[in-house]
Amino acid sequence: MFEGQPKGLFALALANTGERFGYYTMLAIFVLFLRANFDLSASTAGNIYAAFLALVYFLPFIGGILADKFGYGKMVTIGIIGMFVGYVLLALPLGNGAAAWVSMVAGLLVISTGTGLFKGNLQVMVGNLYDDPAYASKRDSAFSIFYMAINIGALFAPTAAVGVMEYAQKTWGVSVNDSYHFAFAVACVSLIVSMLIYYSCRGTFRHVEGSTKQVTASNAKAAHVEELSPKETGERIVALCLVFAVVIFFWMAFHQNGLTLTYFADEFTAKSSSGLESMMFDVMNLFAVILVVYGLFQLFQSKTGKAKLISGVVVLLAVVFLIYRYSVLEGSVAVDAPIFQQFNPFFVVALTPVSMAIFGSLARKGKEPSAPRKIGLGMLVAALGYVVMIVASIGLLSPNAQEAAGDAATFVSPNWLVSTYLVLTFAELLLSPMGISFVSKVAPPKYKGMMMGGWFVATAIGNYLTSVASWLWGDMPLWVVWGTLMVLCLLAALFIFSVMKRLEKVA
Repeated sequence: MFEGQPKGLFALALANTGERFGYYTMLAIFVLFLRANFDLSASTAGNIYAAFLALVYFLPFIGGILADKFGYGKMVTIGIIGMFVGYVLLALPLGNGAAAWVSMVAGLLVISTGTGLFKGNLQVMVGNLYDDPAYASKRDSAFSIFYMAINIGALFAPTAAVGVMEYAQKTWGVSVNDSYHFAFAVACVSLIVSMLIYYSCRGTFRHVEGSTKQVTASNAKAAHVEELSPKETGERIVALCLVFAVVIFFWMAFHQNGLTLTYFADEFTAKSSSGLESMMFDVMNLFAVILVVYGLFQLFQSKTGKAKLISGVVVLLAVVFLIYRYSVLEGSVAVDAPIFQQFNPFFVVALTPVSMAIFGSLARKGKEPSAPRKIGLGMLVAALGYVVMIVASIGLLSPNAQEAAGDAATFVSPNWLVSTYLVLTFAELLLSPMGISFVSKVAPPKYKGMMMGGWFVATAIGNYLTSVASWLWGDMPLWVVWGTLMVLCLLAALFIFSVMKRLEKVA
């Protein structure tokens, strides 16, 4: 999994981990902050959330065009600085008046602009590492590793957000509304860490920091650079646009994790958990499970006795830790709505080696699905995730009726949401890293930055459409909310399978 990869991959992945930790710390509490601090309705908070995500994922298109001309490294540097300034603006405790509103909006604009310069261009740099023929065969596995690193940052983010808020409230006596700003300050610190990693390891990837022309010239020294005819270029761009059209609906469904799924966690899910179930709400227990998974894979894949011994010891220590944590359980633990957002990154990190092993085995047998086919399968699995939510919502009131019910309100087990995140993660692993790899591979060389930006434009549109589900959140039955998302995923799957031959022609 990790063998034979260029050192630049790990440097870029770790830099992205720091940035994503800050981003997801902020995102875990964002809609709750909007509703609590500014007294916004669910739909209004949803519109702001969707507009912000749309900008975050649209602006990499502009960032890609700029990077194609001026260089990827320059844009990444400006982006990191911009994001840091934006998180500082969110961290200022200005109350809930006009100044607070202006600071919040300005912070969101600066963060989205900085992310637009940073996110897509960092991924293009990763792809450029694999234009070298020596590493070309490892492109798909590289993006799986890169994607896993993103989610390591996201895994600890909800716990950091909740922990910092609770600490500020208990230690300094600040109000709940003011404590949100302390959580936003965590994102500032994470950006500093990301900067340090990026610049201290720059020597391992400096050769892919330049503009498209510079990187192409560098790679041309190692191998013949593919020349495409106008017809081939057009075919590739059309194929990519077809994929972009499909992923719009995936991100519309997937990014409900910060919107309607968070509302469901806040309004319909039990507020406490006990016994074995409660262990999954402690991020350190989840991290121990990850160590067990990776330790077992290394145990069976390692070629030396020393490596097998180290892997065995790691697995043993992690299991002992989990047994100990279970033995000292007492009573119940509080279940806060933001904490559910740790489960998607946990499942991504834990299941990535499993996914890579499965597809590696299929590849050796010549049966691995193509990247476009994996995307289609991902849409089917995403639809299944909302089938779980429909079942979970049977017998529940509408959101407005639930609020009016008071002590008569009905709550469900947190296992329903956790199960939904598990299914959606399977969909994500089929679609997102493979989609990014597909773009990196298929994009015409002189349009790499723009095409990677196109992936983010599709993501931006999907993120803006997340607000559609929040419009239904109120008097509508819950099954209408989840059913709408399920149907859209099924229609997107049907579309991509209908154009599969065209996509696989250029894959």
